[in-house]
Amino acid sequence: MVVGLEVHVELATQTKLFSASPNRFGDEPNTNIDPVTLGLPGALPVLNRQAVELAMRLGLALNCRVQKSTFARKNYFYPDMPKAYQISQYDEPINADGWLDLPDGFRVGIERGHLEEDTGKSTHVGGPGGRIHGSDYSLIDFNRAGVPLVEIVSRPDIRHPEQAKAYVSELRAILVAVGASDAKMEEGSMRVDANVSVRKPGADFNTRCEIKNVNSVRSVGRAIEYEAKRQIALHEAGEPVVQQTRHWDENDGKTHTLRSKEDADDYRYFLEPDLVTVDPGPEWIERVRASLPPLPAARRATLAEASGEPANSDAVLLVVERDQDEYVLRAGTQGGDVALALKHVKEAPDLSTVVPASSLATLTSMELSGAVTATQAKTVVEAMIAGDHERDPEAIAAALGFEAMDTSELESMVDAAIADQPDAWEKFCAGEGKAMGALVGAVMKASKGQADGKAVTALLNQKKN
Repeated sequence: MVVGLEVHVELATQTKLFSASPNRFGDEPNTNIDPVTLGLPGALPVLNRQAVELAMRLGLALNCRVQKSTFARKNYFYPDMPKAYQISQYDEPINADGWLDLPDGFRVGIERGHLEEDTGKSTHVGGPGGRIHGSDYSLIDFNRAGVPLVEIVSRPDIRHPEQAKAYVSELRAILVAVGASDAKMEEGSMRVDANVSVRKPGADFNTRCEIKNVNSVRSVGRAIEYEAKRQIALHEAGEPVVQQTRHWDENDGKTHTLRSKEDADDYRYFLEPDLVTVDPGPEWIERVRASLPPLPAARRATLAEASGEPANSDAVLLVVERDQDEYVLRAGTQGGDVALALKHVKEAPDLSTVVPASSLATLTSMELSGAVTATQAKTVVEAMIAGDHERDPEAIAAALGFEAMDTSELESMVDAAIADQPDAWEKFCAGEGKAMGALVGAVMKASKGQADGKAVTALLNQKKN
């Protein structure tokens, strides 16, 4: 499998790329329009400076070279672009030659990230699945026409659907972090085109097909997997793979032919005569670079170092994705244990919204000292979220009667569990790790959940030796 992704991202500007009409989702159709949007004779484009800066922020975050760039007219029949061409960047994009590292360390090359205007939105009425084929008529909303886009084109480095999903997820996190876009795939502000081909190991690239406008991370993986299997079946049957653009249908889980695939020559690019060259200059570029916030990868690394968890662990990935890593680290700076704080926030996402970091820090210290067990700590977390005793973990633990169990009392419970379950004890001594679960469970039941699981495990291992 060989996959390259083209991701179209609407930029978070107030107005459109070449006019002062609002860039706003969800307004009444055809209200955010003007002579430039409608392509009226004599209307001239004026470039949006903020769109250029957001494109630069994205390019720098993707390790691209930000360079002098030009705009071109892309002549192609766009039924939802009144002027019948799109203003885009062609051979001189603003961003070039970058990369994006996935959480597992796999690097995907970025060929380019160029500025262009979005098209309007067509709604096909009466046809199957909202498609133009078989529809009775189409309605066009020009609100989206002219909205600024950056198209991010990866190199064909991806070899598995899970890598494609990870790439889209990481890219979306970067877009939100730098403020370039809200990246809401469900609203169309981030759309994925996937170029897919298959080959035998070591062979040259084969003919590819492009799957257009996939609008969820899950669908990206499903569409690529289906298309690869479809092409493999054609190769094995001795039939050619025809280069074409295809549509992913979420309902039947298949890709379907839209049109034959165009090449650059079919678009008849030529330099846009109404716009000048864009040349940001080194001072502007460095000012933008200095304003970038910590990116998701750097935040994961910081949290991993503080907690001792791997940077690509589920806990670190999830907490950073939820923007709760600062809260966890703050609990650490206030005397708490970062690893335990991370565990609690992963399991209880509402914690950071209602419980002060200082209270979480106190709870982790109590857990670390043995004042409460891991099971009891979970109960205290639930009570803190509910607002009990002003979210004071010590007051909550006292009210619930949680006290550290006496060592001799705990040891007698362990001895009783061993005596009651000789088979499990024999298997545990023989090295069967699963047997420990039965013994620990028996102690937890006898102590009504108040025993510390780590202490029980330590006692079992001590008696075994």
